Amino acid sequence: MVNETNELIDTLYEKESQIHSDHNTKQIIRKSPKAKYQIFDELEFTRGREVLGNLIVHGMIASGGTDIDWLIEHRGGFIILEFKGFHNDKINIPKGQMIAYEKLHEKLNQSTKCFLYVVGCDDIDFSNPDSTIWIFEMTQWKTGAIPKNNRDIYDESSGKQNKFIVYREHMEEISVEKLRDIVDLHWKEFEKIMQ
Repeated sequence: MVNETNELIDTLYEKESQIHSDHNTKQIIRKSPKAKYQIFDELEFTRGREVLGNLIVHGMIASGGTDIDWLIEHRGGFIILEFKGFHNDKINIPKGQMIAYEKLHEKLNQSTKCFLYVVGCDDIDFSNPDSTIWIFEMTQWKTGAIPKNNRDIYDESSGKQNKFIVYREHMEEISVEKLRDIVDLHWKEFEKIMQ
């Protein structure tokens, strides 16, 4: 009987250690520099984008074009990420793109839930969870928390432009890992509300 009790205690403690070990393993995996999804054929990916670039040609009335950098859908909820590189502590967002994002955000939030983030970044390594980025969410844009400048307020010679200029100082500074946490938080929210 004593031997059976000792075996039971040993078994329980081993399981508890295994649970803590599994939890720690998940934390290590989360910080992994390995991307969850990778482009396996970069030449084919590049070729596909070049082919689309030939759709609009000289002589056509239509011009321009843009894309959505990252669209995540889960149970009918959406997370949209638009990445912009900083130049002189500011990002430029074409007016047409921002208008499209405003309308998309509005329409999706009428029937489901949508979070749309503009992410400003320098030349960083996204595999480093401590790398710094700057973000704002579309709701902040719509409420005026992010100034809608269409001329460079620091360059008096610049005229009105067909783009919005957003300064780093108006965006929230966070780490890549924090952005990952935000995306996972929304994913979990969709799990609860979209049943």
